[in-house]
Amino acid sequence: MSIRLNCKYLRDFISDAELEAMRDETAAAQSLLYENKDKAAGSDYHGWLTLPADYDKEEFARIRAAAKKIISDSKALVVIGIGGSYLGARAAIEFVTSKNYNLTAVDTPQIFFVGNSISPTELSEVLSICEKTDFSVNVISKSGTTTEPAVAFRMFKALAEKKYGKEEAAGRIYVTTDKRKGTLKALADKEGYAQFVVPDDVGGRYSVLTAVGLLPIACAGVDIDALMAGAAASMEAFCDRDLKKNDCAKYAAIRNLLYRKGKKVEMMVCYEPDYTLMNEWYKQLFGESEGKDNKGLFPASVIYSTDLHSMGQYVQEGERILFETVVTFDAPKCDLPIEADAENADGLNFLAGRSMDYVNRKAREATVLAHTDGGVPNVLIECGKMDAYNLGELIYFLEKACAVSGYLLGVNPFDQPGVESYKKNMFALLGKPGYEALADTLKKRLEN
Repeated sequence: MSIRLNCKYLRDFISDAELEAMRDETAAAQSLLYENKDKAAGSDYHGWLTLPADYDKEEFARIRAAAKKIISDSKALVVIGIGGSYLGARAAIEFVTSKNYNLTAVDTPQIFFVGNSISPTELSEVLSICEKTDFSVNVISKSGTTTEPAVAFRMFKALAEKKYGKEEAAGRIYVTTDKRKGTLKALADKEGYAQFVVPDDVGGRYSVLTAVGLLPIACAGVDIDALMAGAAASMEAFCDRDLKKNDCAKYAAIRNLLYRKGKKVEMMVCYEPDYTLMNEWYKQLFGESEGKDNKGLFPASVIYSTDLHSMGQYVQEGERILFETVVTFDAPKCDLPIEADAENADGLNFLAGRSMDYVNRKAREATVLAHTDGGVPNVLIECGKMDAYNLGELIYFLEKACAVSGYLLGVNPFDQPGVESYKKNMFALLGKPGYEALADTLKKRLEN
């Protein structure tokens, strides 16, 4: 495994005895995923656990074929989805390629993610781009009725039919939805759209290694076979019940120990800007899984050294409510040498002969030491390269750690009841039939 957990900077915050005391508790949490599913909250959503080994190979082949077609006939792919229906795919694409993917794509289409907000400005910009170029659409929704993606799909469906005619447009629309039911499923059956499945036993935030994430990822030219192989390696490596032999379970235990010691915020840190969307994916994964019953670490994120110039002061000397999980890589995607300058006007000739990666690593080491000296615990997740295989390892590592951590916390890490509250209010205020009584109550509250 390329993934290692480096705990040496926790010595002043967690003792060996405290970690050892978590051994039985963590083993029991893991057993809820494996042997005692009937006792585990959310056990109907454990499908991600063995997904890297038992995924649908026939559908996987259809995903590859669909990606090949999209690459051949489209200059743009519009991915419509919100939350887990887009974050994983976008994070994976930027992790393996670049956060500037759309500016650097040559043999693959530009990929635009919409339906994750209700901003008319954002939507109109992408519509304008697609009016001028050949495009395909991948709409991702379990039900087809979630407001943000449903509104976006209505508009891009209309544009495709206007531009290509109904029959050709149908061949450019790819639907990822429920296998048997739902508004989007019914429409796909009626119109003859290519269909892929959102598995019943895999929740949205755990779905990046299903068709939900794999089709857009494949369209970006990312090796999805390597991605799944990396996840399979992680699945095999992190199943031991012994805390001393399982870095994934150890990470879950450390998070909970720090939480019990009063650390309420986990800040995920990386020194590679291409990790920015992985930070966003992590925030949904852990925030939606653990934030229940007035419990849970608040997941935050930064990209250093950029954010050291905005958040560094607070981390160093603000309230002692947070710890940092630092994701590192053995090597960058590329490196640049620093050459000597005859005038040395910037005073940087002491770095001549060094590389940019060397400077980046020293910035990280300096920051970890400064923050731990300032009372901020740091745990490092050390990875290999930023490629598809290592991403698969990391995705599964974080998913497994999240599930174990949720059970340690005493919550169901696979539901999200709180998300429904704003949806009901929004439906009522928008005038959706059936919400009239709630609408009256909300309007009075807003007026007062």
